[in-house]
Amino acid sequence: MNTITSAITAVGAYVPDFVLSNKVLETMVDTNDEWITSRTGIKERRILKGDKLGTSFLAIKAAQNLIEKSGLDPKEIDMVIVATATPDMPVAATAVYVASQIGAINAFAYDLQAACSGFLYGMSTASAYIQSGRYKKVLLIGADKMSSIIDYTDRATCIIFGDGAGAVLFEPNNEGLGLQDEFLRSDGIGREYLKIDAGGSLLPASKETVENSQHYVFQDGKTVFKYAVTGMADVSAKIMERNNLTNDSVDWLIAHQANRRIIDATASRMELDESKVLINIEKYGNTTSATLPLLLSDFESKFKKGDNLIFAAFGGGFTWGSIYLKWAY
Repeated sequence: MNTITSAITAVGAYVPDFVLSNKVLETMVDTNDEWITSRTGIKERRILKGDKLGTSFLAIKAAQNLIEKSGLDPKEIDMVIVATATPDMPVAATAVYVASQIGAINAFAYDLQAACSGFLYGMSTASAYIQSGRYKKVLLIGADKMSSIIDYTDRATCIIFGDGAGAVLFEPNNEGLGLQDEFLRSDGIGREYLKIDAGGSLLPASKETVENSQHYVFQDGKTVFKYAVTGMADVSAKIMERNNLTNDSVDWLIAHQANRRIIDATASRMELDESKVLINIEKYGNTTSATLPLLLSDFESKFKKGDNLIFAAFGGGFTWGSIYLKWAY
């Protein structure tokens, strides 16, 4: 009996039309294009505009793009996971609404929150469900409306983040393709360095928390950068070592698009040629849970069946990890 592996069989994506460029940010905060580009690699980011449009709007659009491209019948989807740090609302899972809106009436759904590592952790979760043999089609969506939690007077954070969504379909594979190995980590030391102070059970929303701007993202940039550089590089090297992969046998690095210097440091640790390092941070900025699937969508045409892909991410909390996957089509 062949061992069932879990493979990505379809990809979809969506980014909003509105472009917030570095030039526009120069008119909003004390910064400039050269400073932003040299330190982050970001030139522009997409922002979702419109009343009553939340993360679900982005997720639905990405899922519909996947469904349209692949010819998937939504009724065949067994499960929908939405990885997000910006759910539409507390309590009611965004994924449940998304599943209903795309016609996945036979699926169960829930949200997964691991900050910028959300999609990576979601890959592990989706694959485990597939490999269990119980489910045949799991839709994993990474979506975040980061503009909803960013203070656009804070130059430390407003230059970094953008809105977007990406989706992948996981299905069983009998050829040994798909997810091969994972190395996922977390450390609560990161709780104070990248967070939103108010709005949770620890500090519920109040007149004071709103007046004190405590519902926006706070980031200790230098500390997060230090941990991210080390963390992403370490796990990527670890996954290569324990799977006997060399810089020649790795075809593509799919790294979280948080900062160009972090991506470069990870690639350097892996001794990868820059032609194998996929980057679109200049167009979208950090879309949190959406960066990895947006890379897959943007560069899908480059992948060949059997290609070795290394995924790596680092997020608040701290959460981080690496996944080794063989492309299935």
